[in-house]
Amino acid sequence: MNAKLLQSERALTLPDGLPGRPWFRHQIYAPGYYTGYGVKTIPAVREAIEQKQWPEAEAQMARVGEVLRNEAQVIDEAAAALEGAIK
Repeated sequence: MNAKLLQSERALTLPDGLPGRPWFRHQIYAPGYYTGYGVKTIPAVREAIEQKQWPEAEAQMARVGEVLRNEAQVIDEAAAALEGAIK
């Protein structure tokens, strides 16, 4: 189960990171580009919307959607493993 927990957090990242900040790989939360250490949720989408960069916002929504699908798959696998362990 610990391995699945590790996978679940890693599923929320992308290897190429956020636009303009490849070192921040987490797609659900990261320090804001303009806010320093203030956290932003779904930062790539949010910041593109705030800058009125609509094509970039759409592209980032697709990337975050894929990250969330990956996360759902890991959760489903963990749930199946737990159900199998309980039976």
